[in-house]
Amino acid sequence: MSNPIGDPGHGHSPAAWTAVIIMLLAFTLGTLFFWLDMPVLVWASVGLLLVGAIVGWAMGKAGYGANGSKTSPKAH
Repeated sequence: MSNPIGDPGHGHSPAAWTAVIIMLLAFTLGTLFFWLDMPVLVWASVGLLLVGAIVGWAMGKAGYGANGSKTSPKAH
């Protein structure tokens, strides 16, 4: 598939990678803590999930998002 003009390159940015890694870690830990019956840490994992979303948004606003000023386009 070709990359149409105007496609922001979803997921090809440091902001997206950082947010997904943080959120994947939160989901994994939340699942583990749920299985181990540790409700306080399950809710802490929910908080970490929200932190991941906020970090991704903040990095996007700082220029690390798709087509951001601090990222260089990759040739596919």
